[in-house]
Amino acid sequence: MNKPPRFVPTLTEVVQGSEQAEPSGEPGRGIDTDAVQLALVQRILQRVDVTLERRLREAVGELILEHTHNLAPLLRVQIENTVREAVSLALAQEARQAGGSQ
Repeated sequence: MNKPPRFVPTLTEVVQGSEQAEPSGEPGRGIDTDAVQLALVQRILQRVDVTLERRLREAVGELILEHTHNLAPLLRVQIENTVREAVSLALAQEARQAGGSQ
């Protein structure tokens, strides 16, 4: 599975655009909030990816079944017409050949 890029902008960064981001980490705590945020974003994106892939697969499967169900009667008519034409043509050729050999 492809990993998301190292920097994924947050909604506020996208909306605010050119404003400067606050410095990472809180003084004295030693916590890199940017790294924590990035890890969280990556985990969420991976979960979304799995869910989205499964739901898309289900939706496409349902659409294929629906279209197949709708196409079946049309295909049946088309096949029936093709077989009738082929049989009529074969009978006509047989009749001409039988008439010519008498």
